Amino acid sequence: MSVICTGSIAYDYLMSFPGYFRDHILPEKLDSISLSFLVDSLTRQRGGTAPNIAYTMALLGASPLIVGTVGEDFGDYRHWLEEHGLDTRFIRVINGKYTASFFANTDLANCQICSFYTGAMAHATEISLKELAPEHPELVVISPNDPAAMDQLVRECNELGIRYLYDPGQQVARVSGAELRRGVECAYSLFCNEYEFELLQKHTGLNRAEILAAVKLVVVTLGKDGADIYFEGACTHTPVVPPQQIADPTGVGDAFRGGFLCAWGLGLDWATCGQVGALAATYCLEQRGTQNHSYSAVEFVARYRQHFEDQGRLDVFIK
Repeated sequence: MSVICTGSIAYDYLMSFPGYFRDHILPEKLDSISLSFLVDSLTRQRGGTAPNIAYTMALLGASPLIVGTVGEDFGDYRHWLEEHGLDTRFIRVINGKYTASFFANTDLANCQICSFYTGAMAHATEISLKELAPEHPELVVISPNDPAAMDQLVRECNELGIRYLYDPGQQVARVSGAELRRGVECAYSLFCNEYEFELLQKHTGLNRAEILAAVKLVVVTLGKDGADIYFEGACTHTPVVPPQQIADPTGVGDAFRGGFLCAWGLGLDWATCGQVGALAATYCLEQRGTQNHSYSAVEFVARYRQHFEDQGRLDVFIK
């Protein structure tokens, strides 16, 4: 399956707080909250939803096309992506701008407080899917990006008759209710976590049953409780793969999506797609940063078979 990954392309600034956010939040004072957390560490990593998803896909042998806008500081990042087999032809540099930046502070419970600076991502509407029409994508992933660009992509996919996976993520808080509703109702697939799924219902005015009726494939990730996969009314539950260590939760959802998409593209059943996504997510969770996990297809399949029975289906990953 040919896939175009659209979304943010960013540098991640990851911080660790040696305590629990909950100990410093007073519910009765939320209207005047003012907090500052002294962190123990800070690292700069390659990130952004589009390359995060594409990176895991590349590890499993896929060749997705990444589409997005970046700043003049992107040179080393582009080189690194290309070294790992990713197609960066449609990553556009915006002169005079810096690449978007994501700031995440993680506490001992793996809860996060995050901020995002758009930078060059604010120009994402300058890239049209019509420019990419010769690529003939079978699926476009619309992941968190400039809100106007996300809506433009929804409209263009509908106009061009291209299936899309709608993954509004953190932008549920910024995209208008009308745009969210259009994105959901016209999608072939919807991915979100359980909190985002509740917010999506609130902002679109669509209830759970209406969303499941409108979208053919809905995947709701549940953190440590795994994920639920809904396809044409039936639900398949996927458990997590136990990590050997927990380093950083940032990018785990993107890795899940990358693994799921690879299995989907190979025609595997939904249960197996979810299990491949779960293992890809665990690999990411075990490393600090969103693109620092690595494995060969042989290693991935061997570890998968320690937890799941595939009756040889995953041999398609081993070439």
